[in-house]
Amino acid sequence: MPLDQKPVPAQPPADSGTGLAPEGPAGPGGPGTAPEGTGLAPAREPEGEPVEAASTGAPATGGEAWSVRQAGPWTHRDLAANGARFHIAELGSGPLVLLVHGWPEYWWAWRHQLTALAKAGYRAVALDLRGIGGSDRTPRGYDPGNLALDITGVIRSLGERRAHLVGHASGGTLAWVAAVMRPSVIQSLTVVSAAHPRDLRRALLTDRRQFAAFEHVLGFQRPWIPERRLVADDAELVGRYLASWTGPNGLDEAAVHAYRQAIQIPSTAHCSIEPYRWLLRSMARPDGIQFARRMKKPITAPTLHVQGAADPVLLPHTALGGGEYVAAPYRWRLLPGVGHFPHEEAPEEFTAELLDWVGRHKE
Repeated sequence: MPLDQKPVPAQPPADSGTGLAPEGPAGPGGPGTAPEGTGLAPAREPEGEPVEAASTGAPATGGEAWSVRQAGPWTHRDLAANGARFHIAELGSGPLVLLVHGWPEYWWAWRHQLTALAKAGYRAVALDLRGIGGSDRTPRGYDPGNLALDITGVIRSLGERRAHLVGHASGGTLAWVAAVMRPSVIQSLTVVSAAHPRDLRRALLTDRRQFAAFEHVLGFQRPWIPERRLVADDAELVGRYLASWTGPNGLDEAAVHAYRQAIQIPSTAHCSIEPYRWLLRSMARPDGIQFARRMKKPITAPTLHVQGAADPVLLPHTALGGGEYVAAPYRWRLLPGVGHFPHEEAPEEFTAELLDWVGRHKE
């Protein structure tokens, strides 16, 4: 499918698709190959179900049309970066704030922050990660080094030299990595519900409580079965995950419905859990050890670290201590009564923290 650099309607026809990256190599080494000089091993061929053409939507409950490109004040666009095509939702003008979702969400997780940032004078962009939402499902490229280069590549494709980077959960992990790999591109960093990769690795190897909290990640290691379980019964398992991972406020029904629909887009279940397979399987491999060593490099971007005190997935004591790796201003914020999704469970409180942080580091 040809790349469309022009704005597209916020809600295209229900039968429209996103297409798939052209067959064959996409840039040097093909899609998912770490560029020379990154110090990372090329990504492996993923296991599990075969990758199919991407789709922008899936049938919704009751037969109505559903699209990943939800209508709103934002504009939907496709961008080329790092050998793939990425879907973004964009709103406002000014300094760039790039928002990166976690699992099992997609760009829509940042709907509250998109409007608030635009109103405050920022160019707010929410990204669909590789393999999720409206972005390409490539056959490989789901190691953290390559996914971080996707993010910094999108910043360049947006015509910006630097950006305030915000990442949640797995997107927060990638934000840490991007700040190490491409420090000149990151103006400020906001990490939500994500430990520094070295802290997470240490916790998974030594902390039984954190290891148990990652029970779902352990289940993802099997071939084929996790993908089928995630999409079965209208993605009922995803709904149970979302309900059990939130604090007292929970997520609204519309959000839960949207995430259950998004995981059912063909190949999304497989592509979205490939980074978790890399996380555990690489621990004793040379590429995983090399990655952990590289992440010792100090982060030079001012960093806001937000954590829900009631998060049952990434335990607060695992996230605590990320400032050890930051050679710049660092702020830790623990939100009482908030679970794994601070940006959705307490959007006003979280957005106020975010606006204050990026406002302090505009220059």
